[in-house]
Amino acid sequence: MSFSQALSGLNAQSENLKILGNNIANSQTVGFKSSGAIFADVFAGASSQVGLGVKISDVRQDFTAGDLETSGRTLDLAVAGGGFYRVELPSGEAAYTRNGQFSQDNQGFIVNAAGQRLTGYGLSDENDPFSEVIAGGAPEAIRIPSNDIPAAETGRATATYNLDGSAQVGVGLQTAVLADGFGATPGEVEVDYHFSNSFTAYDSLGNSRNISTYFRKTADNTWQVEVARDGVKLDNTNDFVLTFDTNGQLTGTPDNITGVGGGEEVTFTFPAGDLGGAEELDFTFNLVGTTQFNNNSVQNTLTQDGYSSGSLAGLEVTREGRVIRIYTNEQRRDAGQVVLANFANEEGLQSIGDNAWRETNASGIGIIGTAGTGVFGTIESGVLENSNVDLAKQLVDTIVAQRAYQANSTSISTQDELLQTIINL
Repeated sequence: MSFSQALSGLNAQSENLKILGNNIANSQTVGFKSSGAIFADVFAGASSQVGLGVKISDVRQDFTAGDLETSGRTLDLAVAGGGFYRVELPSGEAAYTRNGQFSQDNQGFIVNAAGQRLTGYGLSDENDPFSEVIAGGAPEAIRIPSNDIPAAETGRATATYNLDGSAQVGVGLQTAVLADGFGATPGEVEVDYHFSNSFTAYDSLGNSRNISTYFRKTADNTWQVEVARDGVKLDNTNDFVLTFDTNGQLTGTPDNITGVGGGEEVTFTFPAGDLGGAEELDFTFNLVGTTQFNNNSVQNTLTQDGYSSGSLAGLEVTREGRVIRIYTNEQRRDAGQVVLANFANEEGLQSIGDNAWRETNASGIGIIGTAGTGVFGTIESGVLENSNVDLAKQLVDTIVAQRAYQANSTSISTQDELLQTIINL
């Protein structure tokens, strides 16, 4: 009598039950990939007619994507499509995971619950927290600098207006009373205008400065523009003239803006003397696209590139994996670019626990890229990938494995009875 076949069945089903139990235990583990036993029969040789039982030839992982579920946390990241996050183990070795439950540690690194650091492309200058992120090169642990962003002086402002072509010279004027900055003696100066508008510029210390422009029609298709800063009319050096053609467009090539600077744009200069310690404020003011039509005078667009200082207020991760810092002054700066990895044979990856894998000869070397390009999926922020364990199927498979285990036990009992019969003879 041979008990080996039934014993091999017991061993194989015991291992199978372990695999199924592990799958069931990880049915709620984010990014977990279920495994399945691959059975193979055992023969003594090519001429053997009776097998020696069964063995588990492989434990194969199923890398089918799990369902995505909203979490609401910015650093909860899910890969929608192919690819693995590349993380750095405490030993410095690279590992790969689909678990996107990340957070910041006390040093600013993006880490998972096991302390593994998320890697990608970092800042081009490690000594400059506001340098650019350049894709390429060896991935490194992404670190979020906590530095406040310094103020930036306005260097350029751009605006487009429509000035009412039906305005009449000397008719319908309004008057603004401004502080007189011409001389040393405080006083007032009156400015007549048909239309006025204001915008904010920033000096070198990040102080906001209110720049007011007063438009007055002085002749057909000609407008005089007077400029004040913070309600003070310093002098006439910043004033300029706009002239339009009969189609309501700024005339000349380049557009005819005469006065300060000339050409397409004017240059405003405000002395440092009364800016509270800031440097002289100089910036260009571009009005290309301004028109004169028979319609209400209105400012259509305005942009300027200055801003005050700001503190880090939050993070954002884009679908391409860009990690963006958001500041209290509404400025945004990149902190890094998350990379993804793909493998020729992902089933060849070796599981190392903590929901991570390492590459092997069977998997091939990881191909690094950015989300949303080539074979790589996109990165969804505030979303997690659930375990791909089908709980109902695992429970059914467990019942089947249990029955197979019982059947092999019955085989051993039957052979034992036969052996006992022989002994009794």
